[in-house]
Amino acid sequence: MEPAAENDLLRAQALKDRETIALQANTIASLTIKVEVLEALVKKLVEQQSRNSTNSNLPPSSDGPGGSSPKTSKKPDKKGRKRGGQPGHKGSHRLLVPAEQVHEFIDMFPARCDDCHESLPKTPDPDPTRHQHIELAPLLPHVTEFRRHEVCCPNCGHSTRAHYDDDIIPRYAFGPRVAAVVALLTGVYHLSRRSTVRLLQELLGLRISTGSVSNIERRMSVAVEPAVDEAWAEAQSAAVKHTDGTTWLQAGVMLALWTIATAGVTVFKILSDGQGDTLKSQLLTSTKGVLVSDRASALKFWAMHQRQICWAHLLRKFVSFTQRDGPTRTLGRELLDCARVIFAYWYDFKEGRLTREQLAARIAPVRADFERTLRRAIDANIKGLSGSCSDMWDHREALWTFVEVDGVEPTNNHAERELRAFVLWRKRSFGAQSDRGHRFAERLMTIAHTARKQGRDVLAFLVACASRADDEPVPSLFAKA
Repeated sequence: MEPAAENDLLRAQALKDRETIALQANTIASLTIKVEVLEALVKKLVEQQSRNSTNSNLPPSSDGPGGSSPKTSKKPDKKGRKRGGQPGHKGSHRLLVPAEQVHEFIDMFPARCDDCHESLPKTPDPDPTRHQHIELAPLLPHVTEFRRHEVCCPNCGHSTRAHYDDDIIPRYAFGPRVAAVVALLTGVYHLSRRSTVRLLQELLGLRISTGSVSNIERRMSVAVEPAVDEAWAEAQSAAVKHTDGTTWLQAGVMLALWTIATAGVTVFKILSDGQGDTLKSQLLTSTKGVLVSDRASALKFWAMHQRQICWAHLLRKFVSFTQRDGPTRTLGRELLDCARVIFAYWYDFKEGRLTREQLAARIAPVRADFERTLRRAIDANIKGLSGSCSDMWDHREALWTFVEVDGVEPTNNHAERELRAFVLWRKRSFGAQSDRGHRFAERLMTIAHTARKQGRDVLAFLVACASRADDEPVPSLFAKA
């Protein structure tokens, strides 16, 4: 082969090799990018998969079987004690019913003396040994029938029927107690209408249709409305109030369910959405008092110096930081340590081991340490950490209200507990099918939760509402029973 041709061949081969190397380099670069993307995706999915009630805002009910948090798991007793009551434990026993509430007494006397075996008189013992047996009497509905007779006049032969007198004949086929029981079963204990029909039939022998149950719900919703309005007035004027929200469904459409909970009242409201304007105009219409909540952006209209951010939410966030790698874990542990010290001081204060002045003195250095760590986390510019810490920094004025103001708790657990029963109801029933349905739900839950806080019997109060005539005063949840 001629030298010139051989050189051309070598140059062509070298060019081909360079093109192959460039193609391989591009392929490697593309695959490297894909690997980085997939690694980030896997890391994100693993983090989402590991989310539970201890490191996020998920409720404990979402953990599932075997997913209980470490703090609630059973640990071996260091002292080697067996489970259950320990020797010397006083225990608890069912209290006997007072004598005035006993329906029947059966007196038993010994026939003969255990010593000399002589017959004994039946002399009552002022302090006999008492045993009680409790049974339910047969539960039967009380049916009243009003008969309007037609009488033929002996003089003219004209037949006259007794006129319908609505002062004598009740307006409804089912009386106030039946209506109250139905409302209690569906609106407080969250039985379905069909289950309520079956229960009333099997337990009370009361025959009622699902349509009648629905009509009773409408009737009771109207009957309790004035009491619900009274509860709302009390909630709005409270010096300290907790609030929290979740989702609610109406015929498959997503709505927002919110609560305001205070020491003496709990109210619920189903809204079209959880936006700030909606909450300000329909839920938190009065900005009086301290508001305890999470860091929801929809609540930014409330003055920061009149808020308390929930430390339980922050604690769970710090736990999630510690479950990552690198600097995020280190900073998360430091923030978590500060939070645990804060809770330790708070429990000491609640149990009377610290005065409020001592609490403030002990919290002060922890606060400084916490805020320094928060700044370091922000300056680190770490994805998934710095943004969350920056938002906490924006709320820092609302992190310490509990230290200075009486009645303010460092957590929003109160509102979360009040909301939990409603959340479980939603999971079972998938919400309501109409405006009337969710108005009934929010009103009955408001009555039940507030009545219990006031020490009132829920059923008795519902009966009072259902029995009230139009010209009678509205029953009050806050009056002494």
